Amino acid sequence: MGRPLTVVFAPDSFKGSLSSLEVAEALGRGWARARPGDRLCLSPLADGGEGTLVAIHAAGGWEWREAAAHDPLGRPLTARWFLATDGRGARAVVELAEASGLSRLRGLERDAGRASTRGTGEVLAAVLDAGVRHVVLGVGGSATTDGGSGILAALGARLLDAGGHELPDGGAALAQLARIDLSGLDPRLAELELRIACDVTNPLLGPAGAAATYGPQKGADAAAVAALDAALARYADLLEATTGRRERDTPGAGAAGGTTFGLLCLRDRLASLELVAGVELVMEETDLDGRLRSADLVVTGEGRIDAQTAFGKTALGVARRAAAAGIACVAVGGGVEPEGITALAEFEAVVVPVTEGPATVEQAMAAGAAPVERVAERVARLLTIGLTLSGAGGPSRRSV
Repeated sequence: MGRPLTVVFAPDSFKGSLSSLEVAEALGRGWARARPGDRLCLSPLADGGEGTLVAIHAAGGWEWREAAAHDPLGRPLTARWFLATDGRGARAVVELAEASGLSRLRGLERDAGRASTRGTGEVLAAVLDAGVRHVVLGVGGSATTDGGSGILAALGARLLDAGGHELPDGGAALAQLARIDLSGLDPRLAELELRIACDVTNPLLGPAGAAATYGPQKGADAAAVAALDAALARYADLLEATTGRRERDTPGAGAAGGTTFGLLCLRDRLASLELVAGVELVMEETDLDGRLRSADLVVTGEGRIDAQTAFGKTALGVARRAAAAGIACVAVGGGVEPEGITALAEFEAVVVPVTEGPATVEQAMAAGAAPVERVAERVARLLTIGLTLSGAGGPSRRSV
């Protein structure tokens, strides 16, 4: 079998089935059955949406904190966030989905017009209360289409109708917006360095905007989508006029129901604000590059490796980093399509499907971790055969 290899497992989640940590653990178990002497390193990843907290926490150097907040429909809950304990200064990671995520609602509760990001604003206020001024915010997985107005309101902004009354929460209410008063914004925002993990490039408005693209999955029918787009346009007109910044067409402004737009408009009131590709930010926070420097092989993966992989999904990000480090990369996918294989082949990564026979998406998702364990075992045994035939003690650059 040759010398023990160092293998890094850096997958994303298999959405709806397994978290990225569960995938990494399953890959490690399967690999260990075939090659028990190898050194295995679990480095689960995420794209800035749900699972970001778990992925970053697994890397170590963070502790859980909790904040009292409200869910998308205004019900009280306790939301988690992370505080750094690695001695590199006060830093926090907040996941919008913790308080304002679609997963907080049952199917019939989805209401794109009513759902609000206020809970995420309450978490950010708790982070400021803790003395933290450097924050990473992952914005994926939202239930909302309110342009981030709930966050702004929780941080001291007032959104007023023509009679001077504060609007109720939610994107639909923005149709009655007449004035935005930012004079009460939390003054601590001037010290905040905010990095937003954003994995989409949608503008705020129009056919590729927040309402049209993501509203239907949040419970909006065609009429509601049109009404929300019009309400967001009214909000954009007033917020841009109030802040002096035009951000509606900035790539990513439509992320999380326009949350990114609302925060971008506050850029001049923050110490700094930066949009970063979600997977790139998580790879940085988990020090994937450092782990790859001492590795022989990296195994990544996600629920689907398809045409969207070419647009910056996790498997592509890992394959690019592996190529730069000069090590081999294998990507496993719950579902695999030729376009995804082609995208990863550009970085000489090899794609292996998890599926073992015909199955519906529902059946594949219900299968749990066992197929992931088995695909890792198969890959490990193939690697051993290749090393035996070559007489090598370990894989050379991209030799898997």
